[in-house]
Amino acid sequence: MKLIYNFGIYCYKQLVALAGIRNAKARKLTQGQKGIFDYLASHADPKGGYLWIHASSLGEFEQGRPLIEAIKKAQPDTPILLTFFSPSGYEVRKDYPGADLICYLPFDLPGNVRRFLDITKPTKAIFIKYEFWANYLNELNRRNIPLYIISAIFRPNQIFFRPYGGYFRRILRNFTHLYIQNERSRQQLAGIGITNVSIVGDTRFDRVIEIRNAAKELPLVAAFAKGRKTLIAGSSWPKDEEFIIDYFNNRKDIKLILAPHEIHESHLQFIEKRLQRPFVRYTQATPDEMATCDCLIIDCFGLLSSIYRYGTLAYIGGGFGAGIHNIAEAAVYNLPVIFGPNHGRFKEALELIACEGGFAVNNNTEFVAVADRLLDNPQQLATASQNAGNYIATHAGATRTILKDLFGIEA
Repeated sequence: MKLIYNFGIYCYKQLVALAGIRNAKARKLTQGQKGIFDYLASHADPKGGYLWIHASSLGEFEQGRPLIEAIKKAQPDTPILLTFFSPSGYEVRKDYPGADLICYLPFDLPGNVRRFLDITKPTKAIFIKYEFWANYLNELNRRNIPLYIISAIFRPNQIFFRPYGGYFRRILRNFTHLYIQNERSRQQLAGIGITNVSIVGDTRFDRVIEIRNAAKELPLVAAFAKGRKTLIAGSSWPKDEEFIIDYFNNRKDIKLILAPHEIHESHLQFIEKRLQRPFVRYTQATPDEMATCDCLIIDCFGLLSSIYRYGTLAYIGGGFGAGIHNIAEAAVYNLPVIFGPNHGRFKEALELIACEGGFAVNNNTEFVAVADRLLDNPQQLATASQNAGNYIATHAGATRTILKDLFGIEA
């Protein structure tokens, strides 16, 4: 099985390089992989001794960020190595000041793994939520380097729990300890004999609380939303926007803040052509225009997590595609959240539905029914708002537990 695995990783590497001819993301990954060892040779401390933290992509980094920053605050001399596999994480956070070294993770081939660990000489390794690279995990264990995973979540359909998943079950045994999100994950792991686990929840909740506490004041947005029911559509895709905009066009008593996932010009024009009420783009807005327009289009990045504070109700996009975007960023502001049907992989979505702070819809008709019910019934809106906010507050604290357990840090 090991030979098959290594051959699969080698083929994957070649396919990424081939895809890079046409695909910008694959091209960035290939280029980034080529520069890893030159970067480490010129920047890594020869003594090593790094605390290695690996995040697959940007979302996992944001989950682990509270942990990184708490460690640096309490132990500023601890050198931190931060790795990413995806360009969407590395390209955004390659200049992150909380880590001493930041690079792509070399492809999981035996030679790469040994070379990477020989240079960095980590004292501990922490993986965030996902990614179980067999050669890395096996070699860390062989070198007696403590290995942890945080905010992990396990599901019955993962390969570890399949009849043919023996090889992958064995690599899980390399972890010194697994900090997992929920009881179901504990039961899944116990079923394959892995009991060195602690249920501590998801550090993502600590991160969204940090983001809320550091939210920017946005006077133009505040002026736009003041005194009106405001629907915020965050990280929307065209399928979401079709019925969100239709709802807004027909419901004259609400305002709409639309923050599309993609903000290239052709997509912004697609949105504007569907709008039948006055609108303005955020980057072109003036105080006078804010007083007269009904729809504010967010045509820049970096503001959405602060914008949610000005809303009455949030719709989170992506649920009619690959999966919903970050619903916790909205719920932390006591906003009820609505999202599409592809949410089953997201624990917080299922739990928000259960506590009636979140609402899943399968089509336009269901969206209209849920939005109308909340916007037209102040008591139902207030209850759903409180449920959403309470859910986030009661699930915070995973970072504090991990810090104390692994580093003896009282946060």
